[in-house]
Amino acid sequence: MKENKFIRFVKKCMIKRKLRSGRLSSAQVIAGGFLAAILAGAVLLCMPVSSSEGTFTDFVDALFTAATSVCVTGLVTVNTAAHWSLFGKVVILFLIQLGGLGVVTVMTVFLVAAGQRITLRERMMIQESFNTDGLDGLVNMIMRVLRGTLLLEAAGAVGYAFVFIPEYGALKGAGYAVFHAVSAFCNAGIDVVGDSSLGPYLTNPVINITTCLLIIIGGIGYVVWWDILRVLREKRQRQTPKGQCFRRLQLHSKLAIVMTLALVLGGTALFFLLERNNPSTFGSLSLPEQIMAAFFQSVTTRTAGFCTVDQGALTDGSAFITMLLMLIGGSPAGTAGGVKTTTVGMLALVVWASAQKKEDVEAFGRQINRQSIRTGLTVFLLAQFIAVAGIVLLLATQDMGFTDVSFEVFSALGTAGLTRGITADLNVFGKLLVTALMYIGRIGPITLVVAFLSRNNEKNGKLRLPQRRVLVG
Repeated sequence: MKENKFIRFVKKCMIKRKLRSGRLSSAQVIAGGFLAAILAGAVLLCMPVSSSEGTFTDFVDALFTAATSVCVTGLVTVNTAAHWSLFGKVVILFLIQLGGLGVVTVMTVFLVAAGQRITLRERMMIQESFNTDGLDGLVNMIMRVLRGTLLLEAAGAVGYAFVFIPEYGALKGAGYAVFHAVSAFCNAGIDVVGDSSLGPYLTNPVINITTCLLIIIGGIGYVVWWDILRVLREKRQRQTPKGQCFRRLQLHSKLAIVMTLALVLGGTALFFLLERNNPSTFGSLSLPEQIMAAFFQSVTTRTAGFCTVDQGALTDGSAFITMLLMLIGGSPAGTAGGVKTTTVGMLALVVWASAQKKEDVEAFGRQINRQSIRTGLTVFLLAQFIAVAGIVLLLATQDMGFTDVSFEVFSALGTAGLTRGITADLNVFGKLLVTALMYIGRIGPITLVVAFLSRNNEKNGKLRLPQRRVLVG
């Protein structure tokens, strides 16, 4: 035990020295990695070999497509199925997989495959990327993430194959199955079916259920996966009493699971009530089909980007609910974007604690530390500020309505990928702005929050300024 504490102390000292050196921080390396992947993808996609007609693609459209792939968003300025050749679609698929796994995961996998030693600095990047507490076992965790991802995507591809192979033939159907499985699991929402996304499969239960399961599992986060598997393993070994499985989960997992269930089920109920009489969306469907369509809409708004109904035909109430869900997104350390379910859940608990005049914020018998609350509040407020700035800039430069523009901004920032049909009509400035929003939405929690809050405050432990009360409310 003493040796472990000594080793941890040495590691902390080394980390502080590295952070104080002139090299780039972990957050800057991660942000730069995503940017490099986007630019490399854009160069490949603008070449004639990537288009179905064998011509050069406008660089802005290629950049937009590369960004929406790496940032696993789903907004597109050109028809994915018609515009891109097989080579172009393979490039898009690779960019989606890279974006879903993350630059750090892919980098680690390549280093391990090449037989390279994972240095302390690279372990620090993994730690920051997955928000883990320690530096031990990180490489094994990365390899488990890779194996779990490939296994789940393969299972999803089998599900899709039952529909796509009979419809498109063995080779093309299998390709479609793999593409959509990767896109759904990575919460990218890019499809190769046609102009209306998964609209042709509005009432197909196999497509709906397979897509929703992949979106939820990918979006809930790798940390929750391993925590659930740990509890199930303990139950199998009879270390966990019956009925105590949920209690044995970590606080993060409990909050992520509860918030995911609440948002999915609550969104399903609201979409069903708001759209059941809308002839342009659910009105012509049977009751079971309406419930399935409402469930799909609720799940896909959580940063997935697929749609089975025209988003422009939604009622104003449904459009507003969709924007809220897109902003919230999925859970940390997963493939989804947004401000994250745990952030919103934690801030709701802060409000509840304040209403009860409690000093501590508690959940499931545990106290949430103040650093997590500060980080969550920063994430939420920064997202609001960026969203407002994006809406104002788009309204000032595009001849489009407020609802459509707001929908587009929330979709890009939350890396959701849903649109009311205005993406292709944006001018060059609008496309570049939405590209920037997608990039910020994908790496924002790392670069805009972790890098900001994790910097050492030189005044800590040396000088504390006098406290004064500020009137609020």
